[in-house]
Amino acid sequence: MTTFVDDIIAPSVATAKLSDATITPRPTPALAQRQRWQRRYRRRLVASDVLVVLLSSGTAAWIQIATIAQVHLPDAPWQYSRVFLATVAIWLLLLGLFQTRDKRVVGHGSAEYRRVAHATGMAFGILAIGFVVLQSEGIRTQLLIALPVGIVGAVVGRWACRRWLVRQRRAGEYVSKALVIGRRSDVEYVMRSIDTESLLGYHIVGVSLENDPSQSVEVNGRSVIARGDHATAHIVAAQLGADAVIVASSPEGDTNYVKRLAWNLEGTAAELVLSAPLADVAGPRMSLKPVEGLPLIQVEIPTFEGGRYALKRSMDVILSLGALLAIALLTPVVALAIKLEDGGPVFFSQERVGRDGSRFRMWKFRSMHVDAEARAQELAQSNEAEGPLFKMKSDPRITRVGAFLRKHSIDELPQFWNVLVGDMSLVGPRPPLPAEVQSYDGKVFRRLYLKPGITGLWQVSGRSDLSWDDAVRLDLRYVENWSVTTDLIALWRTVAVVFSARGAY
Repeated sequence: MTTFVDDIIAPSVATAKLSDATITPRPTPALAQRQRWQRRYRRRLVASDVLVVLLSSGTAAWIQIATIAQVHLPDAPWQYSRVFLATVAIWLLLLGLFQTRDKRVVGHGSAEYRRVAHATGMAFGILAIGFVVLQSEGIRTQLLIALPVGIVGAVVGRWACRRWLVRQRRAGEYVSKALVIGRRSDVEYVMRSIDTESLLGYHIVGVSLENDPSQSVEVNGRSVIARGDHATAHIVAAQLGADAVIVASSPEGDTNYVKRLAWNLEGTAAELVLSAPLADVAGPRMSLKPVEGLPLIQVEIPTFEGGRYALKRSMDVILSLGALLAIALLTPVVALAIKLEDGGPVFFSQERVGRDGSRFRMWKFRSMHVDAEARAQELAQSNEAEGPLFKMKSDPRITRVGAFLRKHSIDELPQFWNVLVGDMSLVGPRPPLPAEVQSYDGKVFRRLYLKPGITGLWQVSGRSDLSWDDAVRLDLRYVENWSVTTDLIALWRTVAVVFSARGAY
């Protein structure tokens, strides 16, 4: 008969003496190495935050002191120096209390940026209230200068640290060595997802397959030999030096497997990751809600109306108006170049499908020959894209000027007019053709729940280099998890993508 001790301790120590089995697990070298690089990266974040806080607060204090010095107030330097010191202390304290350097948010996602902005806003709110209550002088300049400069500086600093981290991870540093366990199809899905997302920071060093212990798994041209199975996954993780274990699927009928595996990994791995396909589209809306020992995953059902969508529309109008003013200066140059090449029209319009299936005319600077649409059928056999899309890296219909316009995304600038009139949004799913929509299945129709965008997750994640399935997955993730922060991040990343011309053809 199995005893309680047999159920809660690792199989490797189940037959040991009770005094040996109850020794607290100690970190393995792999786990200690992970903790070291996490501490190094956290110190880099601290240095970035301290530099931004000192520069922004110091600049505000220096301006205040230099201004007041002309009035010859002897106590002014000391007064504003105290304001500076208080600002620095409270700001750095709030950045720590809001867990802006927590290992669960740094390096990926928008949660890190939100926490930094919230901590900064709260810090200055506390300072403002305190100085009003105490009737003290000197906070005004900090609010007018240090607050906006500090928020921008802190976010840019975190972005710079994140880019550095991505470069390190591509070089094989600052990554978690991961073991993936589960059924073959589930393991392959997890491996493909990790290989296409370097920000996750996992390097797969091994897999353990259920009922298939001796076969290899090959994904994206990389082969990983399977070792062990579900029952021995914790032993394999220790042998491979893995500090993370990803459960792609659990053994059927074994409801206690994950809990037992977590206990077995104590001292061996830093984290146990459960792969949930639902998280691909509903991640930000998921939360764990334990009720009397029963772990429940709560998923908030998305809505597609309300105040935040009115905010999105307001942002679209303001930014598109500003963009159109700049585009008006560029348009004569582009128009002249297009006209000089073949004398055809400057603009090209095409029917696209918008929110809820409504149709509209999307405008572009013409980048193809005038007879491009008529020649589409004869090039159908040369299609290099998957699904209902048509893409060719060397499309003969594209003009020389058009190739330049496409490479630098200049041809898409007239779409800001579509944004202004309400047909499109700055950020959203890719605007589909009516023929594409006719081929949609049930889930893909969800792309039409929001207005299409000039840019979106598809634009900053590969553009034309993406497969059809990847483009759909990104659009569905955006539709269900949109936020102001993700829109701003997408706009920021679009600038870098446009300059690099990656995936543009």
